[in-house]
Amino acid sequence: MSELTVLHPEYEALLQRFAPNVEPDTRPGFSGIVVLPASLIEVVTYLKEQMGFDYLSSVTAVDQYPDDQFDVIYHLYKTIGGEGLELKVFTTRENPVVPSVTQLYPGADFQEREIWDMFGIRFSGHYDLRRLLLWEGFSGFPLRKDWQEPLFEEEVKPYKSRWPEGRAFHKEQTNPFHDNVQYPKEFDPESVSTDADESLYKALTANLANDEDGLHTDRMVVNIGPQHPSTHGVFRMSAVLEGETVVALKPVLGYMHRNHEKIGERNTFLQNMPFTDRLDYLSSMSNNFGYAITVEKLLGLPPPERGEFLRVMMAELTRIASHTMSIGFLLNDLGAFFTPSLYALEERELILDIFESVAGSRMMCNYFRFGGVVRDISAADFAKVKYLVEERLPRKIDDLDRYLTDNEIVRSRCEGVGVLTAEEAIACSAAGPILRASGVPYDIRRADPYSIYDRFEFDVCYRNHGDVYDRYLVRLDEIRQSIRILKQVIEQIPPEGPVMNGKVQYLVKVPPGESYGRVEGPRGELGFYVVSDGKVNPKRYHVRAPSLINLTGLEKMCVGGKIADAVTILGSVDIVLGEVDR
Repeated sequence: MSELTVLHPEYEALLQRFAPNVEPDTRPGFSGIVVLPASLIEVVTYLKEQMGFDYLSSVTAVDQYPDDQFDVIYHLYKTIGGEGLELKVFTTRENPVVPSVTQLYPGADFQEREIWDMFGIRFSGHYDLRRLLLWEGFSGFPLRKDWQEPLFEEEVKPYKSRWPEGRAFHKEQTNPFHDNVQYPKEFDPESVSTDADESLYKALTANLANDEDGLHTDRMVVNIGPQHPSTHGVFRMSAVLEGETVVALKPVLGYMHRNHEKIGERNTFLQNMPFTDRLDYLSSMSNNFGYAITVEKLLGLPPPERGEFLRVMMAELTRIASHTMSIGFLLNDLGAFFTPSLYALEERELILDIFESVAGSRMMCNYFRFGGVVRDISAADFAKVKYLVEERLPRKIDDLDRYLTDNEIVRSRCEGVGVLTAEEAIACSAAGPILRASGVPYDIRRADPYSIYDRFEFDVCYRNHGDVYDRYLVRLDEIRQSIRILKQVIEQIPPEGPVMNGKVQYLVKVPPGESYGRVEGPRGELGFYVVSDGKVNPKRYHVRAPSLINLTGLEKMCVGGKIADAVTILGSVDIVLGEVDR
């Protein structure tokens, strides 16, 4: 209890108030509070209303197979800042049921659905507990430790042999339907006639009613997508319309699902570093950053001084590259084409040139390592960064500002559109520019600093209207603050010194325990939850993807607006499907 008390003085009162229904997690390497399922809602209500933990960051689960236990883990924070609280509920594999917290934290919606989809843990009281990434009728729950993929591979990497039996074969060859799928028992895909989206459309219309005066209006279900534009992947919105007005909307995900977390538990810890590049593939350096600090907490391996500065440099250049692209494509989402996006892409290309020179790749950088970065920056590349930061980028960002901010079309199409209030944004666990555009000045770099961000002067950018226009303005403001941070990095970075603590180890053995690390990525809080059992592979590898959780508020943004604005609103959320579907 002593460690908990140091982190949170109110923990002692919490433990005393709810004993014996809560107790510290005393497992070696683990932390947080364990709550009995029957007491979960009471405890969470107290934490939110009395102790100020108003923000639900992450919900995930761990399969303790072969033990008869699932762990459900909640990470809670205060939007006023400070360290978080880790809450846990244990349930059995035989009958895994946990109360849903969606009534208190609507941001748990997609996360609980994902846990149901991948682990088969049922959340009682959830208003729409459907599979999230896989299709209804999928056989099994892939993140259970005893679930076997149809396409045979060994349990962990690196493989002793790609084909242990000495020959290549595919599971499809033994499947009568010749597909790499597993069907439930007594399910015949050749004869099934059920509407595949029956559960979706039922959820869409569940809360709709006719007008109070008894007027009956014709409603139409319109599917926008599956499509690629404005999504950086394949995405679909299923909307119910009355005329041109959206009265209900549900995101439909999973078109790019590739079992990222299952593969991450098969990979070694180090093999997951380039694997994180494939999440938000516009923000590779930030992805590396989040995963690196998570594993470093378990290793107790801080990077050297110059390595920390290089990490911040690459993370802020990534933020600028991502935000300029989002801003540049704003007119595209409004239906115009194409000049601002070309200006934005030009600046992004110059940043990617630096990434290519430093890391060897423009998008999948794989630059970070546990304990630092893979190589130092050359004097020539440092000069390029200095030129961009001190001369070119400030001038070019001012140009984008002049093109767009007071543009009549931009303002008329964006102001008052897709509004998300501060209360709604917090409730939906929105993060990044979405949260700050709603008037909540919450930035992890300030609220819960990591790396060396506490050394730099910068402002947390926020606006108060919560509409598409303010989301654009926040991203514009944040580019200028990133430039401000980079100027300080250039001035303060040690002129020489190591960039890596120790030597690179390809098979890193991580001490047993758990760790949750998070960074302020371009799209908001990117978190990693890792559990180690002392082997070269993680026992649990989970990604808290900001693009996914930011979609929780999409229906609130769209309902009451016109269908013509739906694509604009989606573009303002700025999702990347690589981390939505994973």
